[in-house]
Amino acid sequence: MKRKTGLSGFSERTSDIVLVVLCAVILLIVAYPLYYVLIASVSNPYDVYAGKTFFLPSQFTLDGYKAVFADSGIFTGYINSIKYTIIGTVFSVAMVYLTAYPLSVKDLPGRKLLSIFFIITMYFGGGLIPTYLAVKNTGLLNSMWSLFLPGGVAVGNMIIVRNFFENSIPKEMIEAAKIDGASNWLTFIKIVVPLSRSIMAVMVVFSMVAYWNDWFTAMIYLPGDEYAPLPLVLRGILIKSSASASQSSMVSGGYAELNKLTKMIKFSSIIVAAAPMLIIYPFVQKYFEKGFMAGAVKG
Repeated sequence: MKRKTGLSGFSERTSDIVLVVLCAVILLIVAYPLYYVLIASVSNPYDVYAGKTFFLPSQFTLDGYKAVFADSGIFTGYINSIKYTIIGTVFSVAMVYLTAYPLSVKDLPGRKLLSIFFIITMYFGGGLIPTYLAVKNTGLLNSMWSLFLPGGVAVGNMIIVRNFFENSIPKEMIEAAKIDGASNWLTFIKIVVPLSRSIMAVMVVFSMVAYWNDWFTAMIYLPGDEYAPLPLVLRGILIKSSASASQSSMVSGGYAELNKLTKMIKFSSIIVAAAPMLIIYPFVQKYFEKGFMAGAVKG
């Protein structure tokens, strides 16, 4: 009996072993940096820089996390980030869908011209100052909507969703809905949206990560610490903890202890900022690969 062959003529079992080993190596390469930051955040920073925390923590300590959460703005930052992420994700995904669906219709008048218009915005922008003036003149300055409206349509995401609609939504169902008298809105809501949950999960993940990590936009357009998202709060904590002559006199042990605390805060801040996204991702991971591959550009 002839054995089945897999990659490059190998037996199926050998191919499976090669793929498992390859995936394990890639996983190690991708996951280890985050693991290293995690163990570094609970280790003595001097041992970290001396190379003593390659696999396990050294001189376990939570001083970095205590310093981060001792700041009164950390919880406000968490609440702000959660609010901005939820609103921004809903708004961004809605705008991507409302833009991608019409552009996926072959007989849309001016479809090619509209597509070119959107693609141009991926390569050319007005710059920071014109964008700031536009936000100011439209009354969005000092409003949380300045985080969402100027970049409401992520063109790269829109192209992925458009390709999904073109390649994965059965045209027969759309035509049958039109024959039954369904309007474009009803077809979109009742057929297109339910059949595109996998790509929607991809867009949700992309948008959530983008809004959760965004601090620069908030720094430019939002006033005061009470509106600052978590990354901006963590940035402020790190800046305040940076070594200086005036600060070193306030810490027991002087400059050395302050420098040590600053290094611990750097690692702890990364974990504090990344933890929510790492917790949420497993719940949408099963949709991620399917939706992303379905929305990929096909030759």
